[in-house]
Amino acid sequence: MIEIGTVLPEKVFYLDRALLKQYADASGDQNPIHQNEEFALSVGLPNVIAHGMLTMALVGKYVSDFADGAANVLEYGARFVKPVIVPAGEKVDLTVAATVSEVVDGKISLTLSATSAGVKVLGMAKAVVRT
Repeated sequence: MIEIGTVLPEKVFYLDRALLKQYADASGDQNPIHQNEEFALSVGLPNVIAHGMLTMALVGKYVSDFADGAANVLEYGARFVKPVIVPAGEKVDLTVAATVSEVVDGKISLTLSATSAGVKVLGMAKAVVRT
């Protein structure tokens, strides 16, 4: 039974440079900070970073999987607090979890957690799903 305080199972997504290239091609976001290490370093980033919308999409997938489909996701939002850093030749984690914060009128409110390499990447991450 889902009740306030229920902790949902953690899900780990893995990102690498190939996924960033695929996302850039699909989304049209060819910003070099997502593909070119030299450029990313030149603008003060620690390395190539994942697209923020890719991060949001993966966390959104976690929510829609829990809700048994995107049609049951009523609200979803977060703030970017740190980038997901993707060094060349590595797979990095995006680890997502959630805690039920409210259950009322056929709706479940979730407080979401999203980290990469142990660093919080999304803040104020919340979702509301239909039961």
